[in-house]
Amino acid sequence: MAVIVVALSLSSAPKNPYNSHWKAFFADASTVQFVNPGLTITINSAAVASNGTITTTYTLTDPTGLPLDAAGVQTPGPISLSYVAATIPNGQEQYTAYTTRVATGTVIASTAQPGADSGGTAVNIGPGQYTYTFSTKAPTGFDPTATHTIGIYGSRSLTNYNLPTNYASSTYNFVPNGAKVTVTRDVIETASCDQCHDQLSAHGGSRRGLNMCVLCHQPQLVDPNTGDTLDSKVFFHKLHMGASLPSVVAGGQYIPAINSHGTFNYSTVIFPLDGNVKDPRHCETCHQQTTGAAQEKAFMLEPSIVACGSCHDDVNFATGANHPGGIQVNDAECANCHIPQGEMDFDASILGAHVVPVNSSLLQGLTVTITKVANGSAGKAPTVSFTALNSAGAGVPLSQLGSISVVMTGPTTDYGNTSFGSGVTTPGYVSESATGATCDNNGNCQYTMTHQVPAGATGTFAVGIEARRTDTVPELVNGSTVQTAIEYGALNPVSYFSVDGSPVTARRTVVLLSNCNGCHQEISEHGSLRNNTAYCVFCHNPADTDFSQRPTAPAPYNTQPDQGINFNLLVHRIHYGVNQPTNRPYIVAGYGGSVNNFSQILFPALSPSGEATDLANCSLCHTNSSEMNDLALTGLNAVTDPQGPINPIQPFSSACTGCHMDIATAAHTLSNTTSLGEACNVCHGSGAAYAVDSVHAQY
Repeated sequence: MAVIVVALSLSSAPKNPYNSHWKAFFADASTVQFVNPGLTITINSAAVASNGTITTTYTLTDPTGLPLDAAGVQTPGPISLSYVAATIPNGQEQYTAYTTRVATGTVIASTAQPGADSGGTAVNIGPGQYTYTFSTKAPTGFDPTATHTIGIYGSRSLTNYNLPTNYASSTYNFVPNGAKVTVTRDVIETASCDQCHDQLSAHGGSRRGLNMCVLCHQPQLVDPNTGDTLDSKVFFHKLHMGASLPSVVAGGQYIPAINSHGTFNYSTVIFPLDGNVKDPRHCETCHQQTTGAAQEKAFMLEPSIVACGSCHDDVNFATGANHPGGIQVNDAECANCHIPQGEMDFDASILGAHVVPVNSSLLQGLTVTITKVANGSAGKAPTVSFTALNSAGAGVPLSQLGSISVVMTGPTTDYGNTSFGSGVTTPGYVSESATGATCDNNGNCQYTMTHQVPAGATGTFAVGIEARRTDTVPELVNGSTVQTAIEYGALNPVSYFSVDGSPVTARRTVVLLSNCNGCHQEISEHGSLRNNTAYCVFCHNPADTDFSQRPTAPAPYNTQPDQGINFNLLVHRIHYGVNQPTNRPYIVAGYGGSVNNFSQILFPALSPSGEATDLANCSLCHTNSSEMNDLALTGLNAVTDPQGPINPIQPFSSACTGCHMDIATAAHTLSNTTSLGEACNVCHGSGAAYAVDSVHAQY
């Protein structure tokens, strides 16, 4: 009897190279299969001949590795490429470009700026493989032992297929004599920039990543219309300092470039660190020490007049003005005083001088933890057990705190509509000072609230604690030690408890605190008291507005309608910032009637084409696609929005119109809302025709 053996090869389906941020993820499958969207540039080799001729070979592919035809004949989408060649001269740290262009201006008549090669030739040597010969040659006597770098950037146009243009860039380091590359320019990794910028790109989107940026943003790059340098160690520092530059604080402006694309004024840029959102001292936000950058410690080890003077632009090193160290003619003496790290915070060391006050190691510290909520049934006053400890784990007497309060809200299905008594004016929550709590010497405390969980309440309620203290620490100011008071808060603990015996259900998680802190480092508001998104929503609930502060605001704000401050409205509108229509600025009356105008906020996320203030990537803040999946929720409260076109407005309409502020969209949301609720999920829910992830896809 014959036996036939059949071998079966089982393999999983090929992994989709596109995620939900790609338009291709949602496009017609046949179109995607035909087009294979995306662009990857891989530089394979490069050489500089003895006569200075520069050549490079590279491969163009889609994300799956299939070769692409640059002409767009054999594969869809023509590809436009540009080529840069530069070197790091031996003994130096920054690039000098071989490929340059002549720029003329009003301040400098003519200057050679780094740029792309012009007039070179590309030859197809195989599927997706090309050799490019530069028109530009390395100068006579070039150093074949120095690091050289080729940069290629470009775009693939797919607009004929109703898909966006794809951008890509790549760099390649080599030594012309064949030696191993040992010198690179690698101070900051692109991943550090992407924490805030989402996808670092510029100049139309094709120049992507810091390794490409530094080829041109080096000492050769000077703007002829302003005379300012655009060298990375100056331009990047001053750009991020923006409104905090001493020259800007004194009434000046930072306008480093004026060209055919416009006037580039960075005087309003606010670095989003810390509670006051204007503290750029945390150098390691960019100069991270965990990314593996080859020169990640350069900012500590190599202080210089140019780099340090870029932020401290009120210092005149030639005259010694505003410099405790006096006149400095070069960088030779900088490291004598400005060592990497000294013995204490706020000294003249690099790290010490840039300590953000609330992060100082000199602080005693404060950690508050809720350990138990007892007697939390409906109609009863809860007893909250908590600990208050310093950094050493010892108890902190509550008398040493400037403030400590226990806040109660509920139910967790949605906050805002619960009344805690006729005497409570705060909508949906009640706050009580806990300075009278009983504590032992180990910091174990108990506080019984005077307000009760409302009779008849059901579900899960929440309590949170806010607390802060002030420490006085020594600080070096202009060479002299002074005592400085630093106010800081504990991370707000939040605890949930059932008021009717049903299972405890925490409030839904819409955004992650860690996502906020990706840009804000340690988000902290209201005098350092509030710093946890799970706690922020206690007060920033659907029913709340700035009603308590608006009457004390100056005219004309004191006579305007109250401003809604529900978290989904507040956060969307704040980050929408400069995109807001001029006739509907988002202005909140804050503590003491302060006027807080958020219409000038510059959201730092960059679009695929390199434009700032892009809000299409919801996942920068949201978690688990909550911006879309939460549309299926029911039972959420309507949002009070007295200055909006719809008041009250339904919860999802409020969230979406936080960014989509045009009246047509407001009319659309209203027309899709009935007494039964909102119909958003029908069209915008997961898998729907206009799902949130689909309409926000970028690439």
